[in-house]
Amino acid sequence: MILVTHKSEVKPLGKKKMGRPTDNPKDISLKVLLDNDTAQKLEECSQVLKVSKAEIMRRGVHEIHKRLPN
Repeated sequence: MILVTHKSEVKPLGKKKMGRPTDNPKDISLKVLLDNDTAQKLEECSQVLKVSKAEIMRRGVHEIHKRLPN
């Protein structure tokens, strides 16, 4: 199961602090269900590369997309 929503569709819980400005805002939320093996691999990748799990997922999507036929 994968749930994708735009942040504008999610009710804010409180006033959010302003973060650093960016040229590429991350305004789409994604919820995924993983089996234990995949979750452990994601955690390991995150710790070894010292990046967030979300960044690991983004890198994975870009890597797979590069391999798609034109």
